[in-house]
Amino acid sequence: MADSLFKVSPLLVALDKEKTIYDGFISVQEKDFRLRITLPPDHQLKQAKLHCSWEMKQLLKNYQHILKQRLQHSSDLVSFILELRTILEVALKNQAGWQSFPPPQFYSRLITEIDSLGWDMLLFIDTDFHTLKLKGEDSSHRQHVCTVKLKSKYPAEAPECSADLPIPLAITWTPQSTLAHIHSQFLLIVEALAEFWAVMDEIDEHTWVLEPEKPSRADTMRRIAIGNNVSIKVEIDPRHPKMLPECCLLGAEHVVTPLRNKLNANMHLWNPACSVLQNMKDVMEIEFPSPTTHEKSSFSMECGICYSYRLDSAIPDQVCNDPRCGQPFHQACLYEWLRGLPSSRQSFNTVFGECPYCSKPITVKMAVQKP
Repeated sequence: MADSLFKVSPLLVALDKEKTIYDGFISVQEKDFRLRITLPPDHQLKQAKLHCSWEMKQLLKNYQHILKQRLQHSSDLVSFILELRTILEVALKNQAGWQSFPPPQFYSRLITEIDSLGWDMLLFIDTDFHTLKLKGEDSSHRQHVCTVKLKSKYPAEAPECSADLPIPLAITWTPQSTLAHIHSQFLLIVEALAEFWAVMDEIDEHTWVLEPEKPSRADTMRRIAIGNNVSIKVEIDPRHPKMLPECCLLGAEHVVTPLRNKLNANMHLWNPACSVLQNMKDVMEIEFPSPTTHEKSSFSMECGICYSYRLDSAIPDQVCNDPRCGQPFHQACLYEWLRGLPSSRQSFNTVFGECPYCSKPITVKMAVQKP
């Protein structure tokens, strides 16, 4: 067996005549891992004890059950070493971004960079020094967070950066760059978006926002309540937040049509010098219900089919056009309901049928599946 073991792992040698203690290295993908194997007097692998370096232990922490299984079923030490090499190869391939542990210089450089940036700018760092969260503040004192994931060859390899922004976080990186460079570029992008967030904050503070339920700094859409079962969905361009946004009116046609006509007729009155909210009021000649004048519950009518307000984060956006009915429905609920009726007919992705409440004609398109 000694010859076979030498061929498989030449850096792993027996330390005693009984050949119950093996010490040395096992090589996988041009990497050497320190290993010691202690066998019982009868050389049964089931009772063997493995001692390895911290690096190898971290690498195998998710493969402990497989190691125990291989020890139980391997016929001899050579076959187990072959199994162990296979497990290590798989573990190395599955490592997320860190193909090897960084040298000491990596950690000393990182500490120096954090010192230079300022520890008060660091919100979080994981125990492996892989992930950092840096905080930033724009001129209006809004708090923002940039997540930095370092690669094994940092700084030669650019880190992966992300943040709660409505546009991609594009960081320019060179091998001479530091965390301070990331932070400064992040702050420049944040400040460039300050006007966009001012627009969104005004809408959030002075209107009843129906969707999204809990807006993030990356969200560019707001569905704003206008009245009972009537709302407008606006999509703000983060790079040009004061320009006329994409608008979609939702509600019964007899209510929505006059508003849509005013919107189309008065688009030329849109003034980029004014706020988006004020422009929408002027163009559609309306006042939006606000948290100071109305209760949100008055705009949160339940679906007439499932009797709930939110269904998989969606709220009712289909309304019967009969003024005497006006019952709201979730798009998915109404679509499935009408599809199940023998009197309904379907053309492509649109179903034509009757309102479940008043039997007046109603149509609905197939709900688009979210990715």
